[in-house]
Amino acid sequence: MPIEAGSAAMNATAGAPQKGAVMAFDFGERRIGIAVGDRELGIAHPLETLHYRRGQDPLALIEALVVEWQPVLFVVGMPVNADGTKHALAPVVRRFSSALTSRFGVATRLVDERYTSAEASGMLRNAGVRGRRQKAYLDQVAAQTILEDFFSNDNTIS
Repeated sequence: MPIEAGSAAMNATAGAPQKGAVMAFDFGERRIGIAVGDRELGIAHPLETLHYRRGQDPLALIEALVVEWQPVLFVVGMPVNADGTKHALAPVVRRFSSALTSRFGVATRLVDERYTSAEASGMLRNAGVRGRRQKAYLDQVAAQTILEDFFSNDNTIS
């Protein structure tokens, strides 16, 4: 059954599907990096970086992408400090994750996103994108890294 704008078409409590599109998010206070991939193939690619302001509903910006890609699972990067302790942004990310599931009816997995921005920066640098030019792509490539890590390790945080 296709996901329609504003609907909850899927059972969010079901186990993680093995086939279909998976959408990943690198959530930040002003930008959300989004990547999409195929779990069966284990391939992910950067999709978009959404910019939003305080008071603006980021889910409204995400909705068109959800309708277009019909994901069967969301993966959200959970910020964790280098020593493994909770990052200050963790409660906000948990609320975002819950809101995704509530709004779209798609199960969500939280995964450890330590070092994904540094890894994304290195990938961009290797591709010839340096310095300030990285800003436009960094969050979506970080989301790609989060999704690739999930495909490789399924490092879900409860």
